[in-house]
Amino acid sequence: MLDPEGSSEPESHPPLVSKVFLVPFAMLLAVGALLFLAFSASQTKEDNFYAFKVVNIRGKLVSLEKYRGAVSLVVNVASECGYTDNHYKDLQKLQRELGPYHFNVLAFPCNQFGQQEPNTNKEIESFARKTYGVSFPMFSKIAVTGNGANPAFRYLVESTNEEPTWNFWKYLVDPNGKAVKALGLYCHYCRNKTSHH
Repeated sequence: MLDPEGSSEPESHPPLVSKVFLVPFAMLLAVGALLFLAFSASQTKEDNFYAFKVVNIRGKLVSLEKYRGAVSLVVNVASECGYTDNHYKDLQKLQRELGPYHFNVLAFPCNQFGQQEPNTNKEIESFARKTYGVSFPMFSKIAVTGNGANPAFRYLVESTNEEPTWNFWKYLVDPNGKAVKALGLYCHYCRNKTSHH
């Protein structure tokens, strides 16, 4: 390029070293981000219900792996619902009659529907055991819908494309931990099949 006096002036370019450094650095950042996302996904994405850990009714972290090999009926329960009496009776009957055949009711108290489970975990357990003689496993009170939903329940919702809409919503889980079906609130299966092993 010529200046007004006619002398030539060299064009300015970014140093070659900068270009050579920036390209690999950008690639390294991209690869690092992808690896981080993949690692995070592998840590949080579970592919079956029994792969999750949850807190039991007494506050202890437990693995659901202990139920692998059995069919599970997973239920969100409430102590002050109009359906409480019939459902707790039916659920305990199921556990008593089908328990010997590798079957478990897994109960998760939830206060999201009508605020009908306001009690503490200790009070919930005492109510269920004393009133209905509940012998099936009970877990700590959780959220089952929305952004704060427990990851184990989120898995059930995503696997069945059905989200709980009220208390005593039920999911059937096979021995491998796969969610087979959302049975909803009105589960005639629960009443009609208790005597069919």
